[in-house]
Amino acid sequence: MDEPAIYAKLTEIFRAMLEGETVALTPETTADDVPGWDSMNHIFIVVEIERQFGIKFQTAEMEELRNVGELVQLIGSKLSDKAA
Repeated sequence: MDEPAIYAKLTEIFRAMLEGETVALTPETTADDVPGWDSMNHIFIVVEIERQFGIKFQTAEMEELRNVGELVQLIGSKLSDKAA
């Protein structure tokens, strides 16, 4: 799955989880940029990402992420590892 496809799927997840049809994710997007993306919703979003992409995150991996761009790279890496 390429980056545009990951962004498209993430956008669907964020819009569904945050009930925000106007959510637009960019590589620089952080939780501060998205209304409703608080610590509780973050957990729900992560669980849904894991479910829909068929991957699992380690806590340390998630703590290191600074923005959506890094999340997309991590998802891409996990999908590549899974396919190998």
